[in-house]
Formats: sequence, C-alpha cells, structure tokens
Amino acid sequence: MTASEDAAETSARGRTWRDIDLRAVAPFAALALLLIVGALVNPNFIGLNNLANVATRSAFIAIIAVGATFVISSGDLDLSVGSMVAFVASIMILFMNSGAIADPSLMLAAAVALTIIIGAGCGLANGLITTVGKIEPFIATLGTMGIYRGLTTWLSQGGAITLREPELQALYRPAYFGSILGVPVPIVVILAVTIVAAFVLYRTRYGRHVVAVGSNSDVARYSGIPVNRVRTIAFVIQGVCVAIAVLLYVPRLGSTSATTGILWELQAITAVVVGGTALKGGAGRVWGTICGAFILELVGNIMLLSNFISEYLIGAIQGAIIIIAMLVQRSLVRKS
Repeated sequence: MTASEDAAETSARGRTWRDIDLRAVAPFAALALLLIVGALVNPNFIGLNNLANVATRSAFIAIIAVGATFVISSGDLDLSVGSMVAFVASIMILFMNSGAIADPSLMLAAAVALTIIIGAGCGLANGLITTVGKIEPFIATLGTMGIYRGLTTWLSQGGAITLREPELQALYRPAYFGSILGVPVPIVVILAVTIVAAFVLYRTRYGRHVVAVGSNSDVARYSGIPVNRVRTIAFVIQGVCVAIAVLLYVPRLGSTSATTGILWELQAITAVVVGGTALKGGAGRVWGTICGAFILELVGNIMLLSNFISEYLIGAIQGAIIIIAMLVQRSLVRKS
C-alpha cells in the first residue's frame, strides 16, 4: 500500500460507515424528494421533456462543478470560473469571426482546440499563482477573477461579442441543440465528462493523491507526494472543464459579454458541496456533484412552475442551500 493510500484509509477510519453512506446517499435522496415535490406542484414537471430541459440547462454548471470537485477535494478553491467562462468564450468567438481559416469545418475544429488550450492555460495560471506564488487560493483566484472579467470587458469594449459567420453558426448549432440517439448533446457531454472524471478520481494514482493532499498536505508531502503538482493539475482540470462548458455555451447564444458567467462560481461550489464533497478537502464525490447541479436547476424550475416563491429569489435560495449544506456537513463531522 502506498503512502497516499494509507493516508486516505487513515482518514476514512475516523468516520463511521453510517456517516459515509449518509453523505453519499443524501444528495440523491434530496433529488428524489425534489422530484416528488415538483410533481405535486405541477403535473407537467415530471414530464420527460421538462426533465430533459432541466438537465440540458444544468450542463454548464454541472461540467464546471466537476472540475471544481478536483480543486476542492485537493483543499483549494477557485472563484474565477465564471469570469473564465466569459474570457474563454470571448476568445473563441473572436477567433471564429477572424476568418483566419476559410473552411468552416477546419475553423470550428481549430476554435475548439484553441478553447481547450486557453481554458487549460487559465487553469494553469491559477494553479501556479497559488502554488509557486504561495498565495491563498481564495485571494489568488479572486485576483484572476478580476483579470479575466476585465480582459473580457476590454475585448468586448463594454458590449457583446457575437458570432457573425452564418455558416459557422449553422455548423456549430447542433453542439447544443442536437441529440445523439434521442438524448440531447449536453446531457451526453455531462455523462462523458463525469465518467472520465470519476475514473480519474477513484481509479488512478492521481485521484488518490488529490484526496491525500486535501486530507493533510503536510503528511502527503512527507509521504513523497508532489503536492504542488497535484494542486496545479487540479486547477488545470478545472480550466479544461470550463472550456468544455464554453463549447456548449457558445452555440446556445452565439454571443458573450462581460456579464457572462456572473455568480457561476457560487453555483458550481454549491453543487459540489450539496453533492457531498467536503469544502475543506480530502473527499470528492463526482456523481454527487452532478446530482447537486441537477438539484439547483430543479429548485429554479419548481420556482418557475409554481406561484409560491418569486423566480427573482432563485439566487437567494441557492445561497441558502449552500449554507444549509455546510451546516449538515458540520453536523455529520461532529458525529463522526
């Protein structure tokens, strides 16, 4: 058994099996309860079309939250993801509007590759500032949040950046509005990203290192784990997930501005915490994160379909959800 595995097992021994099961099952129980409540509020809520639309709309936050699961599991935090979405989307649209490649298919392929590279680069910058610069991740990503948002404002000159090429719009549109075997493309992407992320986190040495670093970075370092490298890669994974979300976002609206992605970092962190991942690090639940993202979207959908609570309070409800989730986590830790 490696040192990282031993550290992870030692951390797990401090919890009872009941608490561990409860944390894993709770998000899915809450999701089932929401489905029941939604069906009682409006019979149309439980319809397949409505639930598919809810899942499709949750794609952006769900995919970003998968990356956030790695960052938070390693003991860090990234507040720049919303601003990063706006910046990366701006670069992508400007590149497609440049006409640098005449063939629309090649242009789209190059734009996709550029988006992934820019997203990974932004994540790498966040990681290096945090690890090499030895700055607290809260402060580091708060700073890059302002940088990415400011660069987006500069690129757009305070307005919107819109995809102008009709051929590219027609070619790219199915990436969000299309379907594969009757399943909307965004849902397929969510499943693909989550399966890969779950494999990396649960079945690879790197995933075990992430948990060990989040549990106790000093012990992990003494055990020979390259702590800074593990944390930096987690930020890169976050950047790649942001880029994938952008690849779905651009064909939906075909436009971006400095207001794009505002408060998405709050929603992503909420989805991670509601999904059962400890905000202090040391434990990550990728499938729970996806469940948390669906819960957030379902809450908003129920509010829209009912007349009990104003839809303008969605942000307040989401803020309350993360506070409640943290209180539940704390109570479980005290019992363990």
